Amino acid sequence: MGAKLPRLGPPGNRGPPGAVGSRTVTRSTDAAARDAAVLWHPYSRRSGAVPPREVVGAQGCRLHLADGSTPLDAMSSWWCMVHGYRHPRLDAAVHAQVDRFSHVMFGGLTHAPAVELAERLVAMTPEPLRHVFLADSGSVSVEVALKICAQVQLGRGRTGRHRMLTVAGGYHGDTLAPMGVCDPDNGMHAMFRGVLTEHVFAPRPPIWAPTSLAAGAGWGTQAASPSADAALASWAAETRRIAAEHAHELAGIVVEPVLQGAGGMRAYDPRALHVLREIADEHGLVLVLDEIATAFGRTGTLFGADHAAGVDPEGRPVVPDVLCVGKALTGGYLSLAAVVATDEVAAAVDATGALMHGPTFMGNPLACAAANASLDLLAEGEWRTQVPCIEAGLQQHLAPALDLPTVRDVRVLGAVGVLETTAPVDLPALTEAALRRGVWVRPFGTLVYTMPPYVATPEEVATIATGLVEAVSETVTEAGPR
Repeated sequence: MGAKLPRLGPPGNRGPPGAVGSRTVTRSTDAAARDAAVLWHPYSRRSGAVPPREVVGAQGCRLHLADGSTPLDAMSSWWCMVHGYRHPRLDAAVHAQVDRFSHVMFGGLTHAPAVELAERLVAMTPEPLRHVFLADSGSVSVEVALKICAQVQLGRGRTGRHRMLTVAGGYHGDTLAPMGVCDPDNGMHAMFRGVLTEHVFAPRPPIWAPTSLAAGAGWGTQAASPSADAALASWAAETRRIAAEHAHELAGIVVEPVLQGAGGMRAYDPRALHVLREIADEHGLVLVLDEIATAFGRTGTLFGADHAAGVDPEGRPVVPDVLCVGKALTGGYLSLAAVVATDEVAAAVDATGALMHGPTFMGNPLACAAANASLDLLAEGEWRTQVPCIEAGLQQHLAPALDLPTVRDVRVLGAVGVLETTAPVDLPALTEAALRRGVWVRPFGTLVYTMPPYVATPEEVATIATGLVEAVSETVTEAGPR
């Protein structure tokens, strides 16, 4: 039996004096059933949506579902729960901050958790990054970064520079400005063409062959092949041509460093970052690196851009003018992101008057406390052994998928594993097949992937990878061209 709950509504729906509302909704004891009546989920329709599964708890790498099952979370809750669920130090940090104060406006006020977080981000990012803007989420941080690019050009007296140069296959978030720099054809925002600002797109950089098991390389071989050199040179020439053609209207360059996430789960040659840095310097553009998904160890280095130094004969790093971080920043506990900029960028923005952005929940103390605890754990360095261990396990246990006629490629980089199928997957069927094997996964398109929490044991990684291979084998039956 369900209980009738009063429903708040506009004045026209009010009941008699003293009543909360005249409309009621029936409350079932089943949250999933109630969900279907009132909630819109990410990337879903209101009618005919697949019912969600109710989570009643979580611990370590496991979700505790209402049906009593405890699947391994292969997604780290969309890539952010790097320390796992209910980590005692993160729990303690948030509880301690609740006992002080949970929120305060950031306009004209400050607090120790935010100051400490900014100091730590400046200390761990490369010179000359040293000015921190705290944002609500990864997408909002990219919004801020794009505003910064435009304001920098205005501050330098360069009018008419408001477009961005980016590459095909990218993904930078679902708010309006970041949508404009996502892949315009194969991304998730094609229906908004005409609404979004039209930016300038260069080709997708060539794939980083060592990350593709189908290429027979596997992670660890850093020497560039002649074919890789030729592919990079061709891409660089075309990208330089496009940049030169549009330089008069460009404010900056924005890319995900090395690993393109929701735009294709694909790693590209890190040497491309050196090319983009050179183009930015040549044309006076602001280079923005969107490290929302890649920062804090996910690809095997502290930042995704660190791979650029690893493949450079002289070990030269690629340092952006603006850096965006999020997701793992708080260990997944609360939504928070940060934008870190150089002195030169800050001075140019100041020349326009002020950085024109100010979210209500900017610098939320609870989120900052969680972030500081998360950075404590990262600073202890255990991820430096955890991520290579996950990488090795993913390589070993995903490799059998190459024998499936429905799998085009298997890719592994750090704690990221991807099965690319020859035809789009049946999301409900594959999800159910994976759950029967004790794994929660959320594929999209032709990509079945995992980003496990760093605390996943070798046995848990094996369960995840094997579960994905078996789920693909069971549910993806339409073999397309490989």
